Amino acid sequence: MPDNITSPAPAANPNVTPAIEVRDLSIGYGSRVVLENLNFRIEPGQIVTILGGSGCGKSTLLKHIIGLYKPLHGDILINGRSIVTANEQEKRSIMSEFGVAYQGGALFRSLNLAENIALPMEELTSWKRDEIRKRASEKLALVHLDGFEEYMPSDLSGGMIKRAAFARALALDPKLLFFDEPSAGLDPLTSDMLDNVIMEIREKTHATIMMVTHELPSIFRVSDRVIMLSAEKKGIVDDGSPAYLRDHSNDEYVRTFLSRGGTYKSNSTEPDHA
Repeated sequence: MPDNITSPAPAANPNVTPAIEVRDLSIGYGSRVVLENLNFRIEPGQIVTILGGSGCGKSTLLKHIIGLYKPLHGDILINGRSIVTANEQEKRSIMSEFGVAYQGGALFRSLNLAENIALPMEELTSWKRDEIRKRASEKLALVHLDGFEEYMPSDLSGGMIKRAAFARALALDPKLLFFDEPSAGLDPLTSDMLDNVIMEIREKTHATIMMVTHELPSIFRVSDRVIMLSAEKKGIVDDGSPAYLRDHSNDEYVRTFLSRGGTYKSNSTEPDHA
């Protein structure tokens, strides 16, 4: 990490395996380096937001962490296992340990909500049909969509589609969740409701959550920690709780960027929590 980081992540606890650990990571496309020399770890149970301006590599980093792309250099460990060096069978096993909710929801339009949620269970478990149906209903209830099992995606509002995507990400009871731009395109009231759902998911499942978003009100409301990226520096410029970085970061860019969030209070209870 850069020398100017004001509130770095606490010293690693050797007795706790991080949910995500990034080591000396450089990513890009061909000869184009987008981000380089990234090092951070995310402890179990944290809600962490990857933040930065347009083109800084937020979504590119997420796609590498979930195994869609191979990095130029370095390693990514999920619950202590490398998703970079894993063979195909190992990689499938690692990927079964986390759930992903994509920006557009990525629901199958030809399937109703219960069928969408059931799909990962049908493909990756030996559970019986009745058990799968029961679990699908439970996941929908967790995101306040109980009673909507038979609805088609085309019948839903944008916020409901986002929540249904959360439910599908939760299908296999993962302890690690990735949310890509969860509040994008939503009105403020719907965004607030989605923030509540995210916090409820963490409270009820104790999952670790990594988000990629630029929606500052949501960041200040739900995030324990922000990892701030810079396109210009091709790396991490600061790391800590959003309120602390807004008020105390040594980097003017970080303070200016986060000050657009006004006086929203961080979810963190400690001013320098990372």
